[in-house]
Amino acid sequence: MKKISLLGATGSVGIQTLKVVREHTDQFSVAALAFGKNIDTALPLIHEFRPKLVSVKDKQVADKLKIQLDDGIRLVYGIEGMIEAAVFPEADFFVNAVLGSVGLEPTLAAIEAGKTIGLANKETLVTAGHLVMKRAADFSVPILPIDSEHSAIFQSMQGQDRSAVSRLILTASGGSFRDKKREDLVDVTIKDALNHPNWSMGAKITVDTATMMNKGLEVIEAHWLFDMSYEKIDTVIHRESIVHSLVEYADHSVIAQLGLPSMLVPIQYALTYPSRLKLSQTKPLNLWEIGSLHFQKVDMQRYPSVSLAYQAGKAGGSMPTVLNAANEIAVQAFLQEKIAFLDIERYVERALEQHQLIKAPDLETIEAVDKETRAFVMNQIN
Repeated sequence: MKKISLLGATGSVGIQTLKVVREHTDQFSVAALAFGKNIDTALPLIHEFRPKLVSVKDKQVADKLKIQLDDGIRLVYGIEGMIEAAVFPEADFFVNAVLGSVGLEPTLAAIEAGKTIGLANKETLVTAGHLVMKRAADFSVPILPIDSEHSAIFQSMQGQDRSAVSRLILTASGGSFRDKKREDLVDVTIKDALNHPNWSMGAKITVDTATMMNKGLEVIEAHWLFDMSYEKIDTVIHRESIVHSLVEYADHSVIAQLGLPSMLVPIQYALTYPSRLKLSQTKPLNLWEIGSLHFQKVDMQRYPSVSLAYQAGKAGGSMPTVLNAANEIAVQAFLQEKIAFLDIERYVERALEQHQLIKAPDLETIEAVDKETRAFVMNQIN
């Protein structure tokens, strides 16, 4: 029985992680569960999965939830509560499915506690990849990717000589506006941006797919996960989201992982690695039903967020922290109707331009840069 600590339980990846647990109750149980403030969604899950520890956003949420919990469940809150859930002694597998850089400290704590990490929080590696991967190596802790693209790369490397890898190719759906020219994006609405053609995700990540910043962040994440230079990481738009990513080897052979769009597969593979279990909630891929697969080169002029991510990643140090923090604030402002869609990239670019690179930031410096960048972008918007 693998006991799981799950952060971000009421989000898209969290809900689907619990679907996997529900299908295999003989294999998995939930020891600790963390969410923000969505009590209506979380309470039935708590009753169903019976975690021994629950963490919430703040004391106000904790006070509301406390009167509805059964006896025997420890209730904590805040970043301290998230960390307590991440290192919960009865859990041996930590799934980080929270959104944003708030997932960094719990991940570092879970590594030090010796937990196996299932990582769906890309911001952890974007903001502090050098710290996270070094600590994982120091503590001999495996970090298993849950993002579909990184899981595909990971699966495509199994049984292969990693030193023979010549290129990683991340696929992208192109997001909600893949059929629009840049000049058509001036007046797009929040509703337009959230209408993803292939995937059902949270608002922030869906906007990120529309700007393609999501793919830029994934490039940085791939750099750290697979120890690959940016010159050997490519991106390609693939409308059908059937090929989830590809790995090219020295002989130009290419191995890819395919399947119908579903986060359940990468989630379950991380939980069961190196084994595989049946998954009744997914459907088999019949290529004759798909008919055609399309691929398109990513135009950096059309999607400047991807270019900004490559620039920040290659600069290294504190630049990816700035990239992520600025993007989080800008996307939030767009979702609050404070700025236009195309302004998201402009505020990120301004933040990168004004920042003085710090080559090897420690955790305290990263947190300071993150905070300063958020304040800078908010001031620019206001």
